Amino acid sequence: MASVLPRLNLLLARNCLLPHLRGNAHHLQRHGVAYRGDKRVFLRCYAARPPSSQPPRKQAPGKTRAPITWKSLAVTGALGAVLLGFMLYVKKEKELALARERKRMLGKAKIGGRFDLVDHNGVPRKSEDFFGQWLLLYFGFTHCPDVCPDELEKMATVVDALDKMESAKPAQPLFITVDPHRDSKEAIKTYLKEFHPKFIGLTGSDEQISAACRAYRVYFSAGPRDDDDDYIVDHTIITYLINPDGDFVDYYGQNKTAEQMVASIAVNMKKFEEMERSLAGGLLGKLL
Repeated sequence: MASVLPRLNLLLARNCLLPHLRGNAHHLQRHGVAYRGDKRVFLRCYAARPPSSQPPRKQAPGKTRAPITWKSLAVTGALGAVLLGFMLYVKKEKELALARERKRMLGKAKIGGRFDLVDHNGVPRKSEDFFGQWLLLYFGFTHCPDVCPDELEKMATVVDALDKMESAKPAQPLFITVDPHRDSKEAIKTYLKEFHPKFIGLTGSDEQISAACRAYRVYFSAGPRDDDDDYIVDHTIITYLINPDGDFVDYYGQNKTAEQMVASIAVNMKKFEEMERSLAGGLLGKLL
């Protein structure tokens, strides 16, 4: 029985499939099957694809190509660095433009200006004498019970912190009295020794003090006198930041801590330097 089955299969193949294959020999040859008419034998070419059940052949080692190469990584990194640099440049230019606009708007607000006073050593001092320096300016009076001492202590802390910072410039602290009748130069000198040796105290006539207060929009008013002829002066409690050009830059109230002031002042100093370099570069470009 076992020998009969192969013969039956062969007979079926000859009688049923061969007539069909003769008419489609050219089609079969395109698909890797050859037909020889005499022996009626089917030959499958070696180039034919393996059956789907057969696992794919592995490629020889060293012939595979990695999708990511060092060259592609280098190109991607370079493009990323260029894009990041461009974004930082745009951000910096935008910040400088905002700083210039802020400076222009502050100029319109007319905060700050000239003063012509006398320091605690009796030396006449004008606002122009402090050009080229960063200034911290506070208006107060020596008989102030608590607010002024607290603010001056905070200013002294800020001055020391700026002196220690490599990324910031030193700041000169100034004290302008709003009580010239009691605050003589000798009284101011003794008073400021308690806070910081860099402090410069300024006083003057009623007209000179009033002009300086108007320039910085400082309000002050002497209260009622008691039996000892003592009184309290109500005044604006603000520390002003002045840049080396003599322009008002920022202000800090009682709610600002010394740490917050130092951080803000350092940022303003950096912006001022960048703006100066930008303006100098633009002027140089025009001259060239």
